Amino acid sequence: MIDDLDLGFDDAERGEKGRHRRGFRKRNGGSGGGRGKTFLALLMAFVLLGGIGGVAFYGFDRIQNYFVTPDYDGAGAGEITVEIKNGALLADMADALVAADVVKSQKAFVEAAEANSRSKNIQPGTYKLRKQMSASNAVTAMLDLKNKIVNGLTIPEGRTSKNIYKLLSEKTKIPVKEFEAAAKDPEALGVPDWWFKRDDGKKVVKSAEGFLFPDTYEIPPKATAESILKLMVDNFLSVTGEMKFADRVQKERGGVSPYEALIVASLAQAEAGNKKDLGKVARVAYNRAYGEFDCNCLEMDVTINYWLELTGKPTKTSAEMNQSELLDTTSPYSRKLRGLIPTPINNPGKDALQGAMDPPAGKWLYFVAIDKNGNSAFAETYEEQKRNENKAREAGII
Repeated sequence: MIDDLDLGFDDAERGEKGRHRRGFRKRNGGSGGGRGKTFLALLMAFVLLGGIGGVAFYGFDRIQNYFVTPDYDGAGAGEITVEIKNGALLADMADALVAADVVKSQKAFVEAAEANSRSKNIQPGTYKLRKQMSASNAVTAMLDLKNKIVNGLTIPEGRTSKNIYKLLSEKTKIPVKEFEAAAKDPEALGVPDWWFKRDDGKKVVKSAEGFLFPDTYEIPPKATAESILKLMVDNFLSVTGEMKFADRVQKERGGVSPYEALIVASLAQAEAGNKKDLGKVARVAYNRAYGEFDCNCLEMDVTINYWLELTGKPTKTSAEMNQSELLDTTSPYSRKLRGLIPTPINNPGKDALQGAMDPPAGKWLYFVAIDKNGNSAFAETYEEQKRNENKAREAGII
């Protein structure tokens, strides 16, 4: 069939010529059928080899990607800002850079960073970079402080939310009211619902107080009140997660919820004169609220000041407080309130959280500052406390 097709004869010719094919081929020098077969064979070979070549090229390209890390060349072009969040690992940084089209692949950036001994110095913050940079150039650029947008703000430990909103407003020019509005729904800022659980039977008051972790923050360009507070809450969750704060409190503090421990941490942060006394003050708070104290009340003047600040009144020293304030039982933050107060009274730092999570053992019910270095003396009885107060008077502290 192939020979007939190659020669192009019609049916009649086939009948006549079919008997003399050898003679026909001989008369034409063997060239007619040979050319037909050769052409078809070459065509089929070309198609076949072309197909194999295409598959081979495609396969080579696929295989090459396994061995050659996708990367851009050169220093890139244009300008783009990229935010590296607190706690970001190299892979997280790479993801942010790939999403912004700064580097071509996560693998390229991670390999370039691992090859650069200084890459561990890359800090969270916002960077001015270029699009489509080689990974090594991206690492070098992020290590150059000229490319880091410095818009840092330090939030000191123990500041109240109202005070923090004021600091943030002064830095960002975002009105305080916007921070207050954003803070009305702490769960929308990222605080999990389970944090607002109490085991002491008291009504839960959901507040952002206590969850705005004190630290130095790089405020991203075009940040909003909500995005900044979310950044602080996220930092709180990261720090407490690393500490296993909630797990340890539930396991070791016997019937105290993580939220209650957070309240105690804020009390310790406000009352302790130095870092080494944070745990002891936390122990006093636990002993008073949950132990065998006369009224099971805190009797800490810092709770009065918190209520004064919340209600827009000036805060006072203990000596300035009058009897109506000291003995008030109507305030939700009364020093005479049984048990713990409704919310934290400030935003404690890591050391205060540590002190509330793992306080030293002791039966202390009282303490008083006894020198100008902030050291406190602790007592189990009121008689011992009075002797310590005399020391404080002699030192001119009270």
